[in-house]
Amino acid sequence: MSEQITPEAATDAQPLESRGENRSQRPSSAAFRSFITSGWGERPDLRPQPGPAAPFAALRRARLSAQFPGVRLVVPAGGFKVRSNDTDYRFRPHTAFAHLTGLGTEQEPDAVLVLHPDETAPDEGSGHTAVLYLRPLAGRDTEEFYSDSRYGEFWVGARPTLDDVAALTGLRTAHLDTLRDDLAKDVGPDGVQLVVVPDADAAVEAVVEEIRAAQDAGQDDTRLAEALSELRLIKDDHEIEQMRVAVDLTVAGFAKIVRDLPVAVEHPRGERVIEGTFGAHARLEGNAVGYETIAAAGEHATTLHWTQNDGPVRSGDLVLVDAGVEADSLYTADVTRTLPVDGTFTEVQRRVYTAVLDAADAAFAVAVPGSRFRDVHAAAMEVIATRLAEWGLLPGTAEESLDPEGQWHRRWMVHGTSHHLGLDVHDCAQARREMYLDAVLEPGMVFTIEPGLYFKSDDLAVPEEYRGIGVRIEDDVLVTADGNENLSAALPRRADDVEQWMATILGD
Repeated sequence: MSEQITPEAATDAQPLESRGENRSQRPSSAAFRSFITSGWGERPDLRPQPGPAAPFAALRRARLSAQFPGVRLVVPAGGFKVRSNDTDYRFRPHTAFAHLTGLGTEQEPDAVLVLHPDETAPDEGSGHTAVLYLRPLAGRDTEEFYSDSRYGEFWVGARPTLDDVAALTGLRTAHLDTLRDDLAKDVGPDGVQLVVVPDADAAVEAVVEEIRAAQDAGQDDTRLAEALSELRLIKDDHEIEQMRVAVDLTVAGFAKIVRDLPVAVEHPRGERVIEGTFGAHARLEGNAVGYETIAAAGEHATTLHWTQNDGPVRSGDLVLVDAGVEADSLYTADVTRTLPVDGTFTEVQRRVYTAVLDAADAAFAVAVPGSRFRDVHAAAMEVIATRLAEWGLLPGTAEESLDPEGQWHRRWMVHGTSHHLGLDVHDCAQARREMYLDAVLEPGMVFTIEPGLYFKSDDLAVPEEYRGIGVRIEDDVLVTADGNENLSAALPRRADDVEQWMATILGD
């Protein structure tokens, strides 16, 4: 007797990974396949012009090439990241990939840039030939066209062709299917070494590891990660232009925040009103926000990375807004302003705000060529420690607090004063210490200056009048040949200027 299969058993027999298809009612008949893949007109030839970043990206690749003679460099764009079940976050390429190709926004998931060692490379000044491997547009006679919800044209729009991407970037292009064989060519202990950007694409890393293991060609990828971060420490002209775009868009977004403060006060989750106002502006005018917006009112401003943004915005309080627009090129601003909800600082709020502003001004004074990056923070801390001592909040003198064995003032500012800024909000993060913290400042560096003071509402070490006040002022600074430029200077900083600016917007 044959065994009967119950409905329960039939369900259990379905592989778990395929059960997401249970909601699908996509037809699969031969008649349907024939009909949906026929009767389409010719696509228009929309061959793009070379992107404005293309010549700069070529120079960046040449600089990287010089550091790795004879080494094959693998720089993946990365793939989609799952948001929930079978839905993904909006795609953003890996920063190093964007920097070396000039591609931004949501272009080319799964693509891989490879710099093949080649002493006869056509790229001027480079010892490598750069090839961009990607998954190109599938024909309308393929199943991918209509059935692939991740890559199919019917689902996500037409992908560019190999020729399209070559025209846009100036790079050679190749089908992703050829990547594995091309990576393995001549790899070995006495041949080509193979390195890959770590943590960019697990699937590509696995292929690289398999090739290296088969050829006994072990290689440390750390140096490549360092070099890619350090390549961005000094911005070129195109990068500086894009930083200006991102900052200008951000300044406009802050004005919209002020305009909507009365709405925020009326809403039980007014912080979300602020976040939503800025987020909509960033998405309309740029690619998105460069990081999760901090909209911290009242006591929430004493939490450094408050992104829950679910609290009320109350009259009489301060609201700390830390936000940046990411331009379509993926360069982001990072600006903070602490605003009086009613448009006017109280006496204590102004006292704290002015101390933070003075600390920022001291940092700007040393953010010049020849100083070290660490000097910017030290200058701000001198002011912070001095003010806290003047207010009687330190258990000793400012000098004792500034000593490495003291540091009492850091109770109220535990973060650093500056970080590099660019394609990442915390850019160049894998650079070596001697190239970052201990580095001498050079023209073309872009970083933040963002001192703050944060007095929590239950902090018994400060008088009650300070409790619940958090202030941070953050600007984006470009080091120039003869000093620096505050890229975000169009956004008022001084207390009187902030009040006047807010009054103008609110019509008071």
